[in-house]
Amino acid sequence: MVSTLDDTKRLAIAGALEDMKAIQNLIIENEQTLLGQCADQEICARLRDMHRDDQKNMGVLDTVIVQYGVKGQPKQTVLEMVEKTRKLMSGSELTLCEKFAQHELLKHGQVMKGLLVHKAAQVVGADIEAAITPLNTLNFENRAHQEQLKGILEILGVRELTGKDPDQGIWARVQDAIAAFTGVAGSVVTRTDTEMSIRDLIRMDHTKVNTLFGEIQSTDDPQKIQEFFGQIYKDLSAHSEAEEQIVYPAVRPYYEDTQELYQEQAEMKQMLEQIKTLSPSSSNFKDHVKQLMDAVMHHVRQEENEMFPKIRDNFSDEQQKQMATEFKTVKSQFMEKMAASMK
Repeated sequence: MVSTLDDTKRLAIAGALEDMKAIQNLIIENEQTLLGQCADQEICARLRDMHRDDQKNMGVLDTVIVQYGVKGQPKQTVLEMVEKTRKLMSGSELTLCEKFAQHELLKHGQVMKGLLVHKAAQVVGADIEAAITPLNTLNFENRAHQEQLKGILEILGVRELTGKDPDQGIWARVQDAIAAFTGVAGSVVTRTDTEMSIRDLIRMDHTKVNTLFGEIQSTDDPQKIQEFFGQIYKDLSAHSEAEEQIVYPAVRPYYEDTQELYQEQAEMKQMLEQIKTLSPSSSNFKDHVKQLMDAVMHHVRQEENEMFPKIRDNFSDEQQKQMATEFKTVKSQFMEKMAASMK
């Protein structure tokens, strides 16, 4: 029987993403606090822009966590650090410059954690890389924020040490640094919307599961096959639950073959349960996976070629984004139930 428990590598990445979410919440809180403590209008304007980006990037991070499909927990040390930093930022022990310095360190930590997650994904599996692609947005915008925070630190630091303003040409240098950085990295920044549309999310799921099927077909290692099928089992289960609760009921009035999609998913669920009873080292395991893959890819083509145009033509951009939010919520709740049932 195939176990669907997560291996330690995937759980470690899930934990790192939850660490990033805890820090991202702290960053957003910090910016609200700093806006209330800073009187410099230009610095406040730049901080408001960062705050807007970070609120949007919280949505990006939520999307990555849901699409990743493995539930993790933040480290206790991270939660303790968040609480300690929150108290320092709201108290009077640190100067304003020192508080901005703490904020810049958090940004640096987010950049490094995000890059490490990407590097880990390259080692663990291509399906993870497919799931976390939107993380590029957060990584590169945080890097650009760092450049702006360096300019803020120079201005506030000189004021605190001398009581005078520094050379205001600092902003020009900051903008040059951001422009140079964006020229290198901008092509991989995925999007600027607060929320992806439902078609974006479903397509990401399709890409990920197709990658997992390819990984199973390319290895004869039973442990790796078990790992990859375990992820397919969870991903397809959560995906179908979200579609059946959110997408199919909404699109049914506009797409006459919706019932066929329900029936196809019911058949795929039966196939998943059948494969789950087999040993990954058995001679016919891959044959059964190939049959599942063929069924899934037929289903994918029907959704993307027939259902997607119905969504595009009958739902506004805002309605599609709202559907995406509801889709993510159902997937997240379903994954939490699955994780709890495996304990």
